[in-house]
Amino acid sequence: MLLVGFRGLTVEDQSPIVQDIRDRGLGGVVLFDFDTPTNTPVRNVDSPAQVKALVAALKAAAGAGSLLVSIDEEGGLVARLDQRHGFPATESAAALGARGDPAYTQQRSAAMGATLASVGVNLNLAPVVDLNVNPSNPIIGALDRSFSPDPRVVTTQALAFIAGQHQAGIQTTLKHFPGHGSSTGDTHLGVVDVTSTWTNAELDPFASIVAQGAADAILTAHVFNANLDPSYPATLSKATVTGILRERLGYDGVVISDDLQMGAIREAFGYSEAVALAIEAGVDILTIANQQVFEDGIVAATIEIIVGHVASGRLTETRIDESWRRISLLKARMQ
Repeated sequence: MLLVGFRGLTVEDQSPIVQDIRDRGLGGVVLFDFDTPTNTPVRNVDSPAQVKALVAALKAAAGAGSLLVSIDEEGGLVARLDQRHGFPATESAAALGARGDPAYTQQRSAAMGATLASVGVNLNLAPVVDLNVNPSNPIIGALDRSFSPDPRVVTTQALAFIAGQHQAGIQTTLKHFPGHGSSTGDTHLGVVDVTSTWTNAELDPFASIVAQGAADAILTAHVFNANLDPSYPATLSKATVTGILRERLGYDGVVISDDLQMGAIREAFGYSEAVALAIEAGVDILTIANQQVFEDGIVAATIEIIVGHVASGRLTETRIDESWRRISLLKARMQ
């Protein structure tokens, strides 16, 4: 139930991340090409051969258990495996949406998927299906991460992107539920309120893709919308994750949180409380990116927190089993 970021271009037997995988059953990692806390341009990605060797070592530590190896490979400005590190060029969602050719999008996505598969990545934290409602949005529109302001275009392009990834054996992740495109702020820095800007149209791509059975996983947004939940941002909102995504849209697949270390969550709620709220909301995998803040021992600490919440009766074993089932089904589809 954890997807964890770590430092290092290589790992060895006593590396903390290897110990977490081998000794604590950590089920997922996320790779980055830049280390925010130290402002270092290389974190886990230096070259194709290096990434392939790193991922192989991580998977070896998992033994017979399958390991989720994820990355944000959207294309354009958000591509961890980019030309600077010897990987092929990619195109942004905005460029693909403007071109308006789903067959071309699928072709480009299949090529991207082949790159991911060649180094052992099996879960892409893409595509973005946020609507480009606010082109100056600092975290979506300004970075060309959205296909279009039109939900029909976004849906068509995202389905083509997913099909291309599947050609290469890569599972995908729709983000950021229930929609981050109308925001005016960055959830990395603090709570972002979309109460006055968000509309139901932002749900349309999620609803359409779920209805067609094409959603492998869905990642939540740390956005607050008082019309959906007057108390909690989407990642921590049972009304949003369970009420809208699971019950209204009929989605029973894996839900992944955005980074729980982001300012929008950690500073506002505290880590232990955020973990409990996210799981209560219906989130299956908690992302701990170790980007803004790097913490050794965070995996052991988070396991202890979850076990403690179960022991206290706040979380039930049945609820944990629900996530285990969904995650197991996702892993079973991976090559």
